Amino acid sequence: MEFRTHISVRKLNVFYGNHQALKDISVDIPAKKITAIIGPSGCGKTTLLKSFNRLVDLMDGVRVSGEVIVDGEDIFNPKVEITRIRKKMGLLSQKPYPLPMSIYDNVAYGPRIHGIKHKKELDRIVEHYLKESSLWDEVKHRLHEPASRLSLGQQQRLCLARGLAVEPEIILGDEPTSALDPKSSQRIEHRFLELKKEYTIVVVTHILRQAKRLADYVVFLYLGELVEHGPAEEIFANPKQQMTVEYVKGTIS
Repeated sequence: MEFRTHISVRKLNVFYGNHQALKDISVDIPAKKITAIIGPSGCGKTTLLKSFNRLVDLMDGVRVSGEVIVDGEDIFNPKVEITRIRKKMGLLSQKPYPLPMSIYDNVAYGPRIHGIKHKKELDRIVEHYLKESSLWDEVKHRLHEPASRLSLGQQQRLCLARGLAVEPEIILGDEPTSALDPKSSQRIEHRFLELKKEYTIVVVTHILRQAKRLADYVVFLYLGELVEHGPAEEIFANPKQQMTVEYVKGTIS
């Protein structure tokens, strides 16, 4: 499987106080593919994901060594402007967190911060990204209602629209369907499969079936260590490491 690298991780170590969450991780994340980070709870999946947009920096007592290179730039270089890095990344959390404002203003929020004020342009952006997130038809007549009135599944798609509206290059999903009903989960998965034509997508999931449905590439972590990584069909059909074999079979969790 040939691919262009979008995120390159080199000898990444992350400590929370005395606890080492990630141990010497080196892996390349392919551009415009869906990469699934899999492994049991507490193995470092979310820590790795949040290293890509430096959200790990927000944790108390965190120490990071190594490199995360995005578009040829080490994002942990002290001279790097974090807001510029985070603008490249849209993040979907486990639970949707719409802003306490209208559906329209949730999507327009980021573009306004980045200087877009003209109403016609904002209208175009809001419609475009609500369509990108498969939400437009459900909300087009209620754009000025509070986002909190939407169902959980709709809120997660709204958060996806809000993330896309700042035109990121990369979408990060931290178990983005875990709080959703099966139908809403399916909608998010379908959007990811469409969106990978335009974006690099990295998803943390503890659901192997989901990883098998979505992933082009798989990163398997266990107790903070990178056990195996590679094209999804190889990892699931012919894993090289015994621990991967056992995890895919469901004998370790």
